[in-house]
Amino acid sequence: MKIYKVSLPFIGMSSLMLLTLPLANAAEMPIMDHSGMDMSGMDHSSMDMSGMDHSSMDMSGMDHSGMDHSSMDMSGMDHSGMDMSGMDHSGMDMSGMDHSGMDMSGMDHSSMDMSGMQGGKAPADARSPDYSNGVPYGRYGKPMMMGDMPLWGVSVDDLGYQFDDDQINYEVGAWYGLDERRLSLRSEGSVQTKGDKEIDSLTSLSYWKPLSIFWNGLAGVAYDTENDKPAIMAGIEGTAPYFIETDAMAYLYSDGQVRLDLGAEYEWRLNQHWVVIPEVELTAFSKEDSDNHITKGFNELEAEVRLTYETLSRQLAPYVGVSYETALGSARGQRRQHNESIDSSSLTTGVKFWF
Repeated sequence: MKIYKVSLPFIGMSSLMLLTLPLANAAEMPIMDHSGMDMSGMDHSSMDMSGMDHSSMDMSGMDHSGMDHSSMDMSGMDHSGMDMSGMDHSGMDMSGMDHSGMDMSGMDHSSMDMSGMQGGKAPADARSPDYSNGVPYGRYGKPMMMGDMPLWGVSVDDLGYQFDDDQINYEVGAWYGLDERRLSLRSEGSVQTKGDKEIDSLTSLSYWKPLSIFWNGLAGVAYDTENDKPAIMAGIEGTAPYFIETDAMAYLYSDGQVRLDLGAEYEWRLNQHWVVIPEVELTAFSKEDSDNHITKGFNELEAEVRLTYETLSRQLAPYVGVSYETALGSARGQRRQHNESIDSSSLTTGVKFWF
């Protein structure tokens, strides 16, 4: 009985020492040196570190080059206080890691040096300024953007013969430039085929620019052979409601005379080829000029209706039609005094084309 009395306290003390020994060893783990440990063969796939706090861990001397963390769940780990300034990750293979759920919005990359990474900033001579890299353009030459390429066009809106008046009427236009600005050349008039074969024409050279979606503006210089005077011109042209092609041109002559031309044209398309085109023109002057048979106000009205047949992708359109011309206001009396016809009508035929 005395032996048992002495042994029980001894057993109790021994058990207490065995229980406290693991706790003492765990308390001393942070000062362990893992620099020489080889963890390349360790499997961390089943380790759950979601509740671990690494805020006070110092891993500045650890080498993770051979460790495989591809299967480790670190979603709940707190690395906010970890010092990894001395860690060597040069040999780590992260090709299989999934970073889709990582939040890096608060990370500061301002001091990171990525100059050695693949890609990065290209050297100054990596690409030629025209992006050709020394490859020739071939027989077509250097390509250009369509918006920067100047274009040109020629249109003959009227080239016809009036049988009753024995004259050829013409209206020609040409332009060169871009969509937002062009240089425009126009000429319209008539040529007598009998007698002295007099030519009456009005030719202008102007700067053309869009003013809005449906309207364009023109400004330039002009010359009128009927009164043999130069002029400064300005006007607008475009599409009025119901697709009526409209133009209004004003001419200021060197003698102070002002001429106003108003025109309207509509294309009534019967089918893909046949088109009926009615056209009306008005001419007015600011003051009287007896030498050139001009009166103040509206002087003349011209109207014509043509039936055209468009062919060759609508670039060529022969036509037949009828034209009518009459004097207005005081011009009627002046024409009577000079034994000139007040109004006239004529059959006409011709062609219109563009290229």
